[in-house]
Amino acid sequence: MSLWSRKRDKEFPDFWKDYLSLFNNNYQKSPIESVRFVAFDTETTGFDYLDDRILSIGAVAINRLAIDVPDQLELYLEQDVFNSDTVEIHGIRRNNNFKVVSESEAIESFLKYIGNSILIAHHADFDRRMINKALQRQGLGELKNKFLDTGSLFGKTKHPVYRSYRKHTHYSLDELCDDLKISKSDRHTASGDAFITALAFLKIIVKLKIDKIDSVSILF
Repeated sequence: MSLWSRKRDKEFPDFWKDYLSLFNNNYQKSPIESVRFVAFDTETTGFDYLDDRILSIGAVAINRLAIDVPDQLELYLEQDVFNSDTVEIHGIRRNNNFKVVSESEAIESFLKYIGNSILIAHHADFDRRMINKALQRQGLGELKNKFLDTGSLFGKTKHPVYRSYRKHTHYSLDELCDDLKISKSDRHTASGDAFITALAFLKIIVKLKIDKIDSVSILF
């Protein structure tokens, strides 16, 4: 049994209890157009979700199947762990002039922002694990949101008859950009990749010919 499940309810912070309270209703039968999606990305010190840490989180909302640019989030975290080998990828250095927040502050802001939205990420398992490990370090549970992976959805566009794909097929975000004609000018920043992921999701929806009367459950 995990630490968070052993705690009495009153020991949880209010923001966590507020977050959990949002998952009482099943919205999977709702029309896609009525659901709020959040595309997000994390930049990290590396790819080991046990030992590495989140450096930044970028997220943007999709409302009524359109990117809602004002409805976005960008966070830079204090660098308790630093890996100079990955700086070349994400460009986040120790001495950048970003306003930084603690991991606990970032987690609270992220949960308040996403609410019960359906989360979209590219190779979503990694981002989900990184967020869940951060939650665990704060003595909390795991994310409750439904997740969509743009890599998996993109694979379905390659097999439109069967709407299936080989699970071992690996589609990079760069490949999606090339295929879907999306600019890669802001790659490898959390906010940039979140926006690219949102664009990719909307273009994939068009390719899959999913219209507004379909329930959101068709995506899973």
